[in-house]
Amino acid sequence: MFPSFSLRPHRSLLAGTAALLLAPLGCATSTQARDEAALRTDAPPKVKPKWGLVIHGGAGVISRENLSPEREAAMRAVLTQALQAGHAVLAKGGRSLDAVTAAIRVLEDSPYFNAGKGAVFNHDGVNELDAALMDGKTRAAGAVAGVRHIQNPIDLARLVMEKSPHVMMVGDGAEAFAQSQGMPLVDAKYFYTEDRWQGLQRALEQEKAKAAPPVTPGTPPATQPPPVTPGAAPVSPVQPPATPGKSPASSLEPGVDPVTGDHKFGTVGAVALDQEGNLAAGTSTGGMTNKRFGRVGDSPIIGAGTYADERCAVSATGHGEFFIRYTVARDICARVEYQDLPLPEAANVVILDVLVKAGGEGGVIAMDREGNVAMPFNSSGMYRGSIGEDGTPSVAIFQGP
Repeated sequence: MFPSFSLRPHRSLLAGTAALLLAPLGCATSTQARDEAALRTDAPPKVKPKWGLVIHGGAGVISRENLSPEREAAMRAVLTQALQAGHAVLAKGGRSLDAVTAAIRVLEDSPYFNAGKGAVFNHDGVNELDAALMDGKTRAAGAVAGVRHIQNPIDLARLVMEKSPHVMMVGDGAEAFAQSQGMPLVDAKYFYTEDRWQGLQRALEQEKAKAAPPVTPGTPPATQPPPVTPGAAPVSPVQPPATPGKSPASSLEPGVDPVTGDHKFGTVGAVALDQEGNLAAGTSTGGMTNKRFGRVGDSPIIGAGTYADERCAVSATGHGEFFIRYTVARDICARVEYQDLPLPEAANVVILDVLVKAGGEGGVIAMDREGNVAMPFNSSGMYRGSIGEDGTPSVAIFQGP
């Protein structure tokens, strides 16, 4: 016996069927065709959209007491600069895709955010970068993961989208493709920042302390791992045998900001709506401090950390494994599409209900085709900002301004 279920026909299909049934056979008019188009949910808005841009620089446990006034001011300045870069594109009638790329490039070039120049180090003392970009109008997308010599990974993601038949490229292959397209590779030293390097050293020390067996008086000290030199060949610290069924390293867990000590998910992203009503989304990250085993999070995965279609655009930041499992970015847009939920409500349901129940932490930025904005997060803070037609940037970090 088959299970009972019901089909919910798409409204555009119902509207089209009704028009054909009501019209005399063979006498469909152009007026009827226009009426049907007006009923389609993917038709552009009748009113010119409120174009603009929204960005984020990561979410997590971000506390005021751990963020110095000088660093907070510097980070707010970079967020403002990114908003202005994207707005300059949109104000000239440029594409949302170009605005997203311009804004993310500013954030990638800053040492304050975990993407590009400010990327954290993995377990082996190497910077590994991920990024994705999606055009809502065409649903074309490009992504890269695990690249080590790309100054602006968002630019390479765009090359993958526009100059290849593929969506995602990884590691050495992605960098070979970059060179084939005339994109230069940068030395690994470009990504070195002392703050990020010291963050890795602290993470390694904490990992070693957790893994070390209790010290018995008279027992010689365990062999110490050799120091890691930036850009050198990877050298894995000595680890005790893993216990079956248990994770061998704390590096598989969400990272800690190497400067403030806060629990933070380092990612940057942008979503934009241009004057033609087209949406785009992009995300870029350096991953997690002390990550291992070639781990890739949600940022470069279309539908998880990055997504855009005709109605909705989303860029996410958070504990990537949860965002992948729950296809967070696509889920938000699907609720807008199939349930007719307003964008803020759809985003709130996913971030503040679905993810919270699952134990996932983080947030998103999102826009719909009418210019409505949503920026929910279930952590104590999220670096974020928005800018509209008037060109006035608005930036926030904590639950309040």
